[in-house]
Formats: sequence, structure tokens, C-alpha cells
Amino acid sequence: MLTPELLHGLRNLSLAARQAAKGFLNGAHASRRHGAGMEFSQYRPYQPGDDLRRLDWRLAARSDRYYLRESEIDTSLTVHLLLDASASMNHRDDNGLTKLDYARLLLAALAYLATQQGDAVGLTILGPAGLAHLPPRADARQLPRLYHALETAEAAGRFPSAATLAPLTARRQRALTVCVSDLYEEEAEINTLLTRLRATSGDVLLLHLVAHNELTFSYQGPVTFRELETGQTLQIDADQQRPAYQQQLQQWLRDTAQTARRQGFDYHQLDTSQPLDEAVREFLRRRNSSG
Repeated sequence: MLTPELLHGLRNLSLAARQAAKGFLNGAHASRRHGAGMEFSQYRPYQPGDDLRRLDWRLAARSDRYYLRESEIDTSLTVHLLLDASASMNHRDDNGLTKLDYARLLLAALAYLATQQGDAVGLTILGPAGLAHLPPRADARQLPRLYHALETAEAAGRFPSAATLAPLTARRQRALTVCVSDLYEEEAEINTLLTRLRATSGDVLLLHLVAHNELTFSYQGPVTFRELETGQTLQIDADQQRPAYQQQLQQWLRDTAQTARRQGFDYHQLDTSQPLDEAVREFLRRRNSSG
């Protein structure tokens, strides 16, 4: 299984995206259960190296079985990728990767998979200086544009203001919106944006990044924390504060998930120390229910 560290170590986002996508499919192929099932006269089983554009994602989402279509079926749609580039995404996990590093790998892999299906893929990077926006396209040059935008993205400052975000919801365009964020917000600004996008564009897949060292609070002894978006510092004894911190974190995660699902988002929490497979699987399921 390809770890985030291994993919990041390639230092090539295009290669990492292809390896992540194909690694996921190869792993699913190797673990596929054998037994009774439907016979498909227009399908054959996926084999490593096959053209991903012919993979039937709908069938994969329903059955976890991977087959290639022998006849083409047009199932393309528009996928709008959103990257939270506020300063809190600079938080670094024990594996050496920041949340932004993980988000780059994840969005690159999703863009690659969507493009292989003929989808029009767009990207918006949400930073304090404004919106870096690539409109959805399905042409051959879109992936290099997306990779370059992701590679050069930097996390800084706070989440954009409502006025800055307004152009994203100004027009109705049917799309699957995929947002990658750590969901650190002051006044529900991320939730508000996604609620408006769901009303104007349709389905929203929310991928919530949480670093492993946030989940385990792996720090020891006296520690000084600096809030990445405000610069404020806090000195604590990590060992003494761990039980209370973890209790509060778990409560916040439960509340966050409940709020997101109540708003109609397809919410999934991701540990940034784990492979991309879970996020890829959820993207494929949501993509196929949207198509």
C-alpha cells in the first residue's frame, strides 16, 4: 500500500497522482472476492495496466468489483475541487507531511481519476489573498494546469471572507464539489460556503483532514503551541492536558460530522498518516451517485 510519505517523496505530483490511483485499483483487484455473481457479456475484469478510462466506476461503487467496459458509455460530469489554503493547513504531522502536502496528493489523485473518466475538472484554491481559480475543463492540458496550481499553492492567513467567496456561488452550474479542509473556522464560514454551493451546484463531498498527532496528542512534557492563523501562543504540560484535550477533540469531531451531514454534505474524516485509499473510494462512490 502506498503511504503518503512515499508518494510525497516522489517529488513529482503528476507521478504521485498516477501511482496513488493505480495503487488503489491494483490493491482492490488483488483483494477482490471470488464467488457467485453476475456474468457481464460487455465487461471483463480489470488487470493492472489497463486503460482506466474504460473502467466502470458505477459497478465498482456498487460491488467493489473492477471491470472494464467493452462498449463505451458516456457518464462524464463536472468535478469542482476546493482546497482550503488557510494557515492552519501548515500543521505538520509526525510523518513529516503537512496537511497541505496531503491535500495536494489527494486532490491530484482525484483530478487524475476524474480526468480519466472524461470529466471536466476545475480547482479553486481558497486563500486570504483571494481565489486562485481554474474553471472546469476536460481538455488534455487541464491536468498539468491543476498539478502546477497545487504544487505552487501556499497556506497562509485565514479563510477568505464572504465577499471574496461570493463569485463561487454567483451562478448555478451542476457539479460534484469536493472540498479538502481541516475545518478550522471562526464563524462557520466554510460550512456557509459549502451550504451555498450545495444549493447552487449539487452534491458536496467534504474530506476533513486531521493529523495523526492531533488525534493522539503525541506531544510530551512542557510544550509551546502557536496558533498558525493568529500567531497566539499557549504553554501547557502535554501529559497533564492529554485526557481533557482528547475528550474535547472527540466531541468537536462528532459535532462537526453531525453538522456536516445535517447540511446534506457527504462527510468523511481522514487521518493524514493513512493512505489515500479511503478518500479515493468515497470520491468514486459519490461521483457515481452524482453521474
